[in-house]
Amino acid sequence: MKKRQISFCIIGIVFLCLVTISRSEVEEKDNDDDDDVVVSTEEDEPVVEDIIYTSPTPSGNVYFTEHFDDISQFNKKWILSEAKKEDIDDDIAKYDGKWEVEAPEKNGLIGDLGLVLKSKAKHAAISARLDRPFKFSIKPFIVQYEVTLQEGQECGGAYIKLLTHGKHTADLRQFHDKTPYTIMFGPDKCGNDHKLHFIFRHKNPLNGTFSEKHCKKPKERLEEPFKDKLPHLYTLIIRPDNTFAIKVDHKVVNEGNLLDDFTPPVNPPAEIDDPEDKKPEDWDEREKIPDPEARKPDDWDEDAPAMIPDPIATKPDNWLEDEPEMIPDPNAEKPEDWDADMDGDWEAPLIPNPRCESAPGCGPWQPPQINNPDHKGKWRAPLIDNPNYKGKWKPRRIPNPDFFEDRNPFKMTDIAAVGLELWSMSNMILFDNFIITDDLSVSETWAAESFDLKRRKLDKEGESLFSRLVAYTNEQPWLWAVYVIVIGLPIVLFLTFCCGSSSQEKEEQRRAAEAKKTDAVSPDDDIGEQKPTKVTKSKSQLEVQEEEEEEEAEAGASGGDVDVNADASKPEEAVSDGAGDAPRSPKKHTPRKE
Repeated sequence: MKKRQISFCIIGIVFLCLVTISRSEVEEKDNDDDDDVVVSTEEDEPVVEDIIYTSPTPSGNVYFTEHFDDISQFNKKWILSEAKKEDIDDDIAKYDGKWEVEAPEKNGLIGDLGLVLKSKAKHAAISARLDRPFKFSIKPFIVQYEVTLQEGQECGGAYIKLLTHGKHTADLRQFHDKTPYTIMFGPDKCGNDHKLHFIFRHKNPLNGTFSEKHCKKPKERLEEPFKDKLPHLYTLIIRPDNTFAIKVDHKVVNEGNLLDDFTPPVNPPAEIDDPEDKKPEDWDEREKIPDPEARKPDDWDEDAPAMIPDPIATKPDNWLEDEPEMIPDPNAEKPEDWDADMDGDWEAPLIPNPRCESAPGCGPWQPPQINNPDHKGKWRAPLIDNPNYKGKWKPRRIPNPDFFEDRNPFKMTDIAAVGLELWSMSNMILFDNFIITDDLSVSETWAAESFDLKRRKLDKEGESLFSRLVAYTNEQPWLWAVYVIVIGLPIVLFLTFCCGSSSQEKEEQRRAAEAKKTDAVSPDDDIGEQKPTKVTKSKSQLEVQEEEEEEEAEAGASGGDVDVNADASKPEEAVSDGAGDAPRSPKKHTPRKE
């Protein structure tokens, strides 16, 4: 009863707390509403449910920007290629891929547009000139853009080419696959080969020729951007100290040095093998040779077979030599549509002979094969060290006539335009928010005003109900106390009633049982009237019964009844009915009359 009363009191306190909190929140809200009516400060920010997008504006030194939100400006800046690919059929040589400026298929920001490759399995090329050529001098080079593979990617690229300044880029309508570029950067995939290209064309200072230098692969496989159909931000940073960094969604995925982390290396080796040096005819590279003095033993039989029939094997007594192992199926029937002229004579299919199942074998018996102890195989002379061995021949090394040392490959050729020259088996590839700058903070601000807003919206739409509840609770910390009271307290009370009461009852029952087995004072005994007890000797059942009858007779003679309550309040006296018998309930004893 006490526990239930305490529980009811706790539940009442909980409801009072909830009512108090609710009233305080309502009053606080009313006060806030009143304050909003009376006072308006610039520090109060309105709560906005949707993310508002405005076209990003570059702040700082930039060479090229494009957000594709202004279609009229796009038509003025970007030029479709009218060229043809070389060395292929005219039917597929044209750059007839279709480009459109449009909003993303899903989860886009209002007013945000991008350049979309609409066609697949076609060559497509489009380019735009930089505001001014980028010259690699003392400032870093930074290019950044977004790609959304809205239909995923089976095989194809989404990379960009930064075209070299010169006569080849004077007319961008002739932009094609052989147009010289300075840097190629971006994702590419075919099958299970996932790439993130960073290729730059290096100019040989000796003869002026160009060669492509391919960056090492990232340590981690970049598979998610090719299949999650979400926007991803690709950033390339090249610094004047020849170091570089590649980022995907602001995370560095690859970095290194232009001199050490490209294939082939920027600088050729100082020495090479002499192409005129030839191996002498008498040069012996064999470390071991057959012993010329060894002779084949006279008893060596090279013709002895490896396996021979077992000479001691005998045919089992019940071997069915006249029975075939396979017989025609007696239950098989010729198909009704069987045409002997076209299909030939019909024969029943063969099945295992049932008579052979109980026998060790059927058909002609042959002894099993065993290894031939006389077989030695082809004789070969043992090998010995070659006395004429001169080692592995190598041509002599000579100075490399084409050797040069470019200690600053950062100084690449000037960049005049940015181009997309692609072929893809997937369509709906969206490009957005290009920027070329020499200041990293400018590119980061540009991303914060464009890409980061997109991902924030996607993260917001992807939040689960639980995460939203946690976020709202963090904004309203007092709700944690409500959760603890409303959810945690009922659970505790439930466990207390279900588990605590049952365990306590078991404990009380155990104590009562122990009290019956011993002379110890139980909690129900009156401690104040307790008197020393005297353990009597064991009595028989007949003696105990006689004592009880005498007590009743004395009580009747005195004109009163036996005070049962009084007896119950006196100390209990354990009466055992012999060793091993269960203890009996204590009684008040009087001396037995003879």
